[in-house]
Amino acid sequence: MPVQPTDLIWLNGEFVPWGEAKIHVLSHVIHYGTSVFEGIRCYETPKGPMVLRLKDHIKRLFDSAKIYRMEIPWPQEDYCELCLEVIRRNNMRQCYIRPVVYRGYGDVGVNPMPCPVESAIAVWDWGAYLGPEALARGVDVMVSTWNRPSPNSLPAMAKAAANYMNGQLIKMEALQAGYAEGIALDVNGYVSEGSGENIFIIRNGVVYTPSLGHSVLPGITRDGVLRILEQEMHMTVRHQAIPREMLYLADEIFFTGTAAEVTPVANVDRIQVGAGKRGPVTEAVQSRYLSLVKGAVEDTYGWLTPVR
Repeated sequence: MPVQPTDLIWLNGEFVPWGEAKIHVLSHVIHYGTSVFEGIRCYETPKGPMVLRLKDHIKRLFDSAKIYRMEIPWPQEDYCELCLEVIRRNNMRQCYIRPVVYRGYGDVGVNPMPCPVESAIAVWDWGAYLGPEALARGVDVMVSTWNRPSPNSLPAMAKAAANYMNGQLIKMEALQAGYAEGIALDVNGYVSEGSGENIFIIRNGVVYTPSLGHSVLPGITRDGVLRILEQEMHMTVRHQAIPREMLYLADEIFFTGTAAEVTPVANVDRIQVGAGKRGPVTEAVQSRYLSLVKGAVEDTYGWLTPVR
């Protein structure tokens, strides 16, 4: 889905027109992928535009930067407010928010330390990541031939741009093979996650999800869905190694992510999952999650931050 430009982007302390938010071609980030970022949603609710779990996302952004020894020169609270201000200045009722912290122009060697830490925040309108029909019908996925990096090669707990080169290989392979998405295994052959989503599997009334030790990003939506499953639906959830064949034996499978929200999986490698469409557990989780984030019910978790 092409990005629809808005009016302004915040760039290193200034609001600049969309078309003027540029960096030097020799910036370190272009050559070595030295950036960390977040994807955050702002929903239009009956009480006005609300940003979903803003503080949690910005904390993860700062955590990712810490792993890569990038010191962000703005306090977390100020950075949260900057995200809100970008939404206000662009008069957005709902949008996707992309804060990014990166190494700029300074040195083109592998060592990033001489390069300045810079930052930008952009917003744009972005609908359902895997298509609006996917939320009900589910998507066709394949097990990718590409594995997730090993834990001691690229840290999966950092939401870093370099990690998404791996995600791109997974996504392109899936699309060219006629699937909507791919599922990656870790280096030991256990289920990890999608190209940009966490994964949940339901079998015999038990929910399974890969633990963080399986090269999994600690997803914000993943965390929210875990709360719904455990605290509200009182389901047993097991964080564990999941062998590939469990994907073929599952009663239900669904992806979670800020962009993907809660998206059911209809089949894996052309093997039907359950009834081949959204199952009852997935539907219940999806309904509750979307009701919360869109302000249709009371925000019992304190997830929503008003823009105005």
